[in-house]
Amino acid sequence: MSNQPLAERLRPVSLDDFIGQKHLVGEDAVIRKMIATGRLSSFILWGPPGVGKTTLAKIIANTLDRPFYLLSAINSGVKDIRDVIEKAKNNQFFSARNPILFIDEIHRFSKAQQDSLLGAVEQGVITLIGATTENPSFEVISPLLSRCQVYVLKSLEKEDLLTLLDRAIKTDVELSKKVIIIQEHEALLRFSGGDARKLLNVLELVVNSFAGEEINITNDIVTERLQENLALYDKNGEMHYDIISAFIKSMRGGDPDAAVYYLARMLEGGEDVKFIARRMLILSSEDVGLANPNALLLAQSTFDAVHKIGMPEARIILSQCAIYLATSPKSNSAYSAIDEALAEVKLSGHLPVPLHLRNAPTKLMKQLGYGKDYKYAHSFEGNFVDQDFLPEEIKTKNFYKPQQNPTEEKILERLRLWWKTRFS
Repeated sequence: MSNQPLAERLRPVSLDDFIGQKHLVGEDAVIRKMIATGRLSSFILWGPPGVGKTTLAKIIANTLDRPFYLLSAINSGVKDIRDVIEKAKNNQFFSARNPILFIDEIHRFSKAQQDSLLGAVEQGVITLIGATTENPSFEVISPLLSRCQVYVLKSLEKEDLLTLLDRAIKTDVELSKKVIIIQEHEALLRFSGGDARKLLNVLELVVNSFAGEEINITNDIVTERLQENLALYDKNGEMHYDIISAFIKSMRGGDPDAAVYYLARMLEGGEDVKFIARRMLILSSEDVGLANPNALLLAQSTFDAVHKIGMPEARIILSQCAIYLATSPKSNSAYSAIDEALAEVKLSGHLPVPLHLRNAPTKLMKQLGYGKDYKYAHSFEGNFVDQDFLPEEIKTKNFYKPQQNPTEEKILERLRLWWKTRFS
């Protein structure tokens, strides 16, 4: 039996074998064109785990016959980067094609580490391909980001995952020796969460739990086998997204004990404190919102503080913020309002702005009625005057719906005083 994991044995070696990401590697897509022309620029692949970031980088290097260096931001430093750059410079004298430097989890690199890449990327000594599960806008320094394109990879669709299962059963050197029948696939897909590597790990674990050569896989069997082997299944941080999900849902649900428990799980597992702080910053608006506007300020302060302090002291700041958010009153009215407004824009298109609200910087615009009859609120009692601000076609729409908490009940009272029946 092969010592390689199933996911490694099935790693594709060409774009034709690559599953998913058609928007990047399909016919006439940007990365396929880049490979076809041989004009490769530096870029960053942003997407969830197990969608093919490392595989895609290796395929590009193999197809273009480029030297390939792989560094992980977890265990590589400035010295490792400089060593690769020095090798690349030395090879230039032999007319070798400039190498690809692939940096996994580039979001974990410090500013100094990222700075060390700038010159080599700028001069074309190396072609940088970075991989990240985090938004590069937050985690990659602006000078480096400006020198790289960013391509977004998506979680694999159901059809992609089923294709992968079928390929594993039929073509893998070990699995093809067995008779494997997948009677139900829902549990396999559910536990994978759109992650190809996770799906293959689950499949391999389930298959290896059978003694005979004939294997019938059902949802119950998958669930049972995973529960029996939970420690094995989680040994490489496979439950990263499950833990952060539980953390967020605990704060949303008002349970401070569960929130600090899952926070401890993440810290013990070596999770990036900036990742945790950023998730709390999002939750402070998405789930606490206008019920307690100070939550956003505290979450922002937490985000700034953990950047400056780091572990182990950052754990205390994170704990304070998590407990505050968990015990705060909740409202998702701002979240719902913007989503409803976006849906309306998609439905009704770009409706004309009412004439009285339009800017009138020229004489012609004033003659056309731009800005005419606009009422300046501060010229009226209470700094308010009743007038239409939404386009005529949707002027009675309510996107913001105050929820039942002390802060928003006061807001609703004020809106009813101003707008009478509109917020009844």
